Amino acid sequence: MLATWTPDQELNQVRLRSGADMMRKLKWYDLIALGIGGMLGVGVFVTTGPVALKTSGPSVFISYIIAGISALFSSLCYTEFSVQIPVAGGAFSYLRVTFGEFIGYFAGANILMEYVLSNAAVARTFTEYLCHALGENPSSWRIEVDGVAEGYNMLDFPAVALILLLTLCLCHSTKESSILNLIMTVFHVIFFGFIIIVGFSKGRARNLVEPGGLAPFGVKGVLDGAAIVYFSYIGYDSVSTMAEEIQNPAKSLPVGILGSVLIVTGLYCLMALSLCLLVPFNMIDKDASFSVAFEKIGWKWASNVVGAGASLGIVASLLVAMLGQARYLCVIGRARLVPSWFAKVNPSTGTPLNATLFLGLCTASIALFTELSIILEIISISTLLVFYMVANALIYRRYVVISHNPPSQTLLFLVLLSSTAIGFSMSWKLDEQWWALPVLGGFMIAITAFFQYMVPSVCQPNEEWSVPFMPWPAVTSIFLNVFLMTTLKAMSFQRFGIWAFLITLFYVLYGVHSTYRAEEMEVGVGEIPHHPSIQQTKLDIQVL
Repeated sequence: MLATWTPDQELNQVRLRSGADMMRKLKWYDLIALGIGGMLGVGVFVTTGPVALKTSGPSVFISYIIAGISALFSSLCYTEFSVQIPVAGGAFSYLRVTFGEFIGYFAGANILMEYVLSNAAVARTFTEYLCHALGENPSSWRIEVDGVAEGYNMLDFPAVALILLLTLCLCHSTKESSILNLIMTVFHVIFFGFIIIVGFSKGRARNLVEPGGLAPFGVKGVLDGAAIVYFSYIGYDSVSTMAEEIQNPAKSLPVGILGSVLIVTGLYCLMALSLCLLVPFNMIDKDASFSVAFEKIGWKWASNVVGAGASLGIVASLLVAMLGQARYLCVIGRARLVPSWFAKVNPSTGTPLNATLFLGLCTASIALFTELSIILEIISISTLLVFYMVANALIYRRYVVISHNPPSQTLLFLVLLSSTAIGFSMSWKLDEQWWALPVLGGFMIAITAFFQYMVPSVCQPNEEWSVPFMPWPAVTSIFLNVFLMTTLKAMSFQRFGIWAFLITLFYVLYGVHSTYRAEEMEVGVGEIPHHPSIQQTKLDIQVL
């Protein structure tokens, strides 16, 4: 479980298990377009309406700002890792080389679940907006099945058709898929501009304060909303999984990841604000919120245009997310934590064909019957947990692996930091002992400053990009992710607990044995060199 790999092994020897390399055709502008395309359709059209109606009210734009700040700090952590370890595995690879195989696997399995569920949710929203574009009732495009529990009884075949079509497109070529996304993203941003201009010109400022004020559900509602809309920012994670297909990863990845997060955060806030200007929050439709908002101001034609534009944006976000999920499964397959069949890269197309097809079918199956509301919160908890783990890994890597400090100091700091963040967050959530908030907040700042002063950090001379002002950005990411996790409902943690048990069971019964056998075979033929002074493989651990 604690066996680790060096970045060199991850970049070279492990990658060879796919049989063929992915083709390096992407540039920095492709990454920005992929990041924007991956995030825009998801956030605005899936979460804004439900969160404004039931959780945050008109202050939903503040929820987007808070979630965006948290995503920005998390994206800084991702960027440093992706520049140093430019492989397609994203968080799985970063955590695997830092904390060991099981932690990497656990994060990878959660990211995969998040991708599959979020893609299914987005595909069902596509049906809602397409119906509004055509002037149809969404229920007429779905088939109700008697005797099945509510929330699972409406079969959505248009969503399934969309996922299968995109799966075939992604199997063909990454570059052509990127060009398709770029075209859709340009039209999508123009369309966003139209909605924002109309919202600010035709909307009324009093809708922001009537009824109930700017934050009718209080500050807690704003923060609860931030935890849910955080689901909107997972697109930048897809950009980091493109690392093996970028011509110049060291320069393109920071521009692509950070640039897309900043642009999207600004657009999210303006879009959410324009929606709440157009109609009072209690009249927002939870399914196709923007289309219905235009209907209510008497712009029926614009409602159809919004439905068409939203459908286009949802297709773009699905395309990017499905690109990312296949590359995660491919790299997990390289590690032999799942069957090696998933790791194969097609020599003619340079794409992970098997992983793309398998996850496309899984996503289509869930999109067929599962309602959006059931899966939104479990997506958020998985996203927040993985981003939390990556921030911890960055601190550990910077101060222990690179700077060669004793691990005990950094581990103690991380434990104290997480414990304090949990204490602060629970005090806020339970509304008890208000005095604990400044005490715990001050303690977090103090231990971070003490750690920065006492534990030296050494940057490698060949690094082309690294997070500035460490450890503060990573500490902020850890705190915000913990804080947002505690705002989720108990049901989210129960469902997450079941998933965590299942993936751990799979690792114990299959993954740990499969990876050991693969390493044993490769050492037998001399593929993996022995690095006892750097990190330990499973064979080293068994000998010890």
